[in-house]
Amino acid sequence: MITRAALALILSSASPALAEDVRLAFPVDCTLGQDCHIQQYMDQDPSAAARDYRCSGLTYDGHKGTDFALPDRAAMAAGVTVRAAAAGMVKGLRDGMTDGAPLSEVQGRECGNGVVIDLGRGWETQYCHLKRGSLRVTEGQEVAVGDALGLVGQSGKAAFPHLHLSLRHHGNPVDPFAPEGKGCEEEPAKSLWEDTPLYRPGGLIALGFAGRIPSYDEIKAGDAHHDTLPEDAPALVIYGYSYGTQKNDVLRLSLAGPSGTVIERDVVLEKPQAQSFRAIGKRAAAGTWPAGRYRGTMTLLRDGRVIDEKTGALTVQ
Repeated sequence: MITRAALALILSSASPALAEDVRLAFPVDCTLGQDCHIQQYMDQDPSAAARDYRCSGLTYDGHKGTDFALPDRAAMAAGVTVRAAAAGMVKGLRDGMTDGAPLSEVQGRECGNGVVIDLGRGWETQYCHLKRGSLRVTEGQEVAVGDALGLVGQSGKAAFPHLHLSLRHHGNPVDPFAPEGKGCEEEPAKSLWEDTPLYRPGGLIALGFAGRIPSYDEIKAGDAHHDTLPEDAPALVIYGYSYGTQKNDVLRLSLAGPSGTVIERDVVLEKPQAQSFRAIGKRAAAGTWPAGRYRGTMTLLRDGRVIDEKTGALTVQ
């Protein structure tokens, strides 16, 4: 005969002890807010709507992982290492898919180049969108926390260079930021991270300067920014590259030089956007610009509150 106490013990053992079963280390060789950011969190809404674990919109319907994004393709080309967030055995992998390939070429292989690691006890992690030819592990290999798996890429269904990290328990997606999936008015009591990454409800990817309004592709490639411009540059332009913005957010841009303010403006964003850029500029009235150091500031505001801010310097010579 099974006593009530024994039955309770059996039931508690059968349910996943989330906080005790697994802990994740940060999976990318980058620093959040400096040279990478979390573009999207796991979708916590079971309906056709979408919300992240803080009840904000930094996700999309059906998203089953966390996206760690690089600022541009130049950072991807330089090489940023993806590391094992938890120890286990390589259960499966794929390599050889082209980074940035059209969606028509990735149907059924949306993860792109990736690795699945069996952590034991029904847990597994999946790492997607790795750079072609960068995988450093083999099937059946045992990996420790922090072991290099490959490089951040843009393979599969990926509009920008990033690592998509998924955590599953018996095949079911688990959000490591909120494994119990309860509430969002404050930080969840439980997290499966060794050191939980700071939540940002959107932010700034890059601040840059140019002699003309750059194209969006130049910004995404990392080719738009100039540290120096000549005195006879046709214009001085400051641009801001942002992510996770919402309708009515304000992007405040300003540029000042040796003779004072060159240009400043508040740009009101008209709709939510996963990523976007805005630029303002001014033509040289006298044909040349005063030589010297120029300072740019970019601030993202939401409901009058500062969400993020970046500063940068330009030399005119």
